[in-house]
Amino acid sequence: MNAVVFHRHGGADTLVYEEAPLPTVGPGDVLVRVKACALNHLDIWIREGIPAFTVPLPHIGGSDVAGIVERVGAGVTGVGLGDRVFVAPGLSCWACEFCLSGRDNLCTSYHILGTRVNGGMAEFVVVPAVNVLPIPPGLSFEQAAAFPLTAVTAWHMLFGLARLRPAEDVLVLGAGSGVGTMAVQMARAAGARVITTVGTDEKIEKAKALGADAVINHAREDTTERVKAFTAGRGVDVVIEHVGPATWDRSIRSLAKGGRLITCGATTGPTITLDLRFLYMRQVSVIGSFMGTRAELLAVAKWMGEGRIRAVIDSVLPLKEGRIAHERMRDRLLFGKIILTP
Repeated sequence: MNAVVFHRHGGADTLVYEEAPLPTVGPGDVLVRVKACALNHLDIWIREGIPAFTVPLPHIGGSDVAGIVERVGAGVTGVGLGDRVFVAPGLSCWACEFCLSGRDNLCTSYHILGTRVNGGMAEFVVVPAVNVLPIPPGLSFEQAAAFPLTAVTAWHMLFGLARLRPAEDVLVLGAGSGVGTMAVQMARAAGARVITTVGTDEKIEKAKALGADAVINHAREDTTERVKAFTAGRGVDVVIEHVGPATWDRSIRSLAKGGRLITCGATTGPTITLDLRFLYMRQVSVIGSFMGTRAELLAVAKWMGEGRIRAVIDSVLPLKEGRIAHERMRDRLLFGKIILTP
């Protein structure tokens, strides 16, 4: 099969489009013919190499996949050849205490497709049968690949951890990011008032089209001041944060008393400073979030099928242009998801 492969960690120039061995289908596995694979910032981290993810080399990235079932392994039931499926990107054991209590994203062996194992930037990918799910009605392969990882992350942050309530105020960092496009839509659909940020004026109308009530250009406006002005000095109840040190202080100071900041990423670095006095005097909560549960992914898929939220696709490129796609994501020249199609 053809695939986008890197043989060493480094920049986008390490990606090569070449022939790779067809994955072996073991008992309980399914071989999926990839029709679409969406990029995430995680793909950049994996390619560059970070301590949190040790990957075998050479490696094929790509966590978000939609396609057609090509082959099933021994013992597989409930999945048939030709089924149109998307892949749940979180790989769990389904036997540990966390999995058995419905918290499979805390699984003791939890990992993500395209990290410890090869992913979907290829013509075929093999995954456990339990990880293939029917594509929601009316969705194309591109749309089905564009939502799983970021949408389940946003759902877990907003509803699983922040416990968002109708009429609350939410600040979503980065409306054009994968998590951002989903979090803005979900918060609005849940009855919240949504403030979000973008880096250029051309993205303002796109953010409003997602349902944002107010959009801040963080490149020329102070986020905290704008949030306080929009909320009559009160601040927001929830902040959806995934940027890290570049935005951390403004995110914390945008919270109302008793507010909750949920963080799922650190795209600008891993280290922040935190004034503990602000934390306890204003009784705010800071909660870490990673992916989401299978039940939450099914809830997301239901909303997708009902049209309550939609996949935001920036562009669709052929698989052989994987390097160009990585460069476009690195340079933040996007609003929504970049999709690769074999």
